[in-house]
Amino acid sequence: MVSNNPYESDELLQQYLVFHYGTGAQQFPYVFGGSDALHFPVRCVVEGVDWAAQMPSGARALDLGCSVGRSSFELARHCQEVVGIDYSQAFIDAANRMASEGRHAARRLDEGSATTQLMLEVAPEVDRSRVHFEQGDAQRIRADIGQFDVVIACNLICRLPEPVRLLQRLPELIKPGGQLFITTPFTWLEEYTPSANWLGEGAQDSFAGLRRALEPAFALDAQWDMPFLIREHARKFQYSIAQASRWRRTSFK
Repeated sequence: MVSNNPYESDELLQQYLVFHYGTGAQQFPYVFGGSDALHFPVRCVVEGVDWAAQMPSGARALDLGCSVGRSSFELARHCQEVVGIDYSQAFIDAANRMASEGRHAARRLDEGSATTQLMLEVAPEVDRSRVHFEQGDAQRIRADIGQFDVVIACNLICRLPEPVRLLQRLPELIKPGGQLFITTPFTWLEEYTPSANWLGEGAQDSFAGLRRALEPAFALDAQWDMPFLIREHARKFQYSIAQASRWRRTSFK
């Protein structure tokens, strides 16, 4: 049966493998523009989580909408256990191959029918055994998954049919004092999210809607903009600006 999910397509799988694991030169070989938006999955972990805050021994992290897994592996540099969940089985299969073999071939489109074969790798110093990937729906996370010290959800919210369903579940997933990091370009599209479910009263102010859904269980710690770049081919790129926000789990329910 053919899936209607565009994230099951081989075209997007190849794009996201390069987006997550490609070097700067493999993604954007130009000296002008774009370089500030590279390595987004790494930056989500390095910049998104306040690692200066004390992390408990044996910290657990959850990567929602993990795609092909780069942020999950970066979380494993700091956390003893990482769970990565994505709705796309193709993305999870690729992430699992990265976990088991430490590498994955990718076909980068250059122009027309011209492609470059790449062998993309997880950094050898990352303990891949700390990471577990599973296919799942972020709106219906399994009940026995437990609690986490860190949860990240990068560019996921505006791809969910019912984003509030996830936001309402987050308080029970994150331990008091734990951190939540969210990025989203708030690209609301009816094909993913019915307009009735857009945050902020029809996306008039999406961040205000996000904030209303999270408070008082979460307190806003910081908010900023994060550019990201996805290569389509050698002369076409998607340059987007996600809104990033870090939240702390309060003692409120």
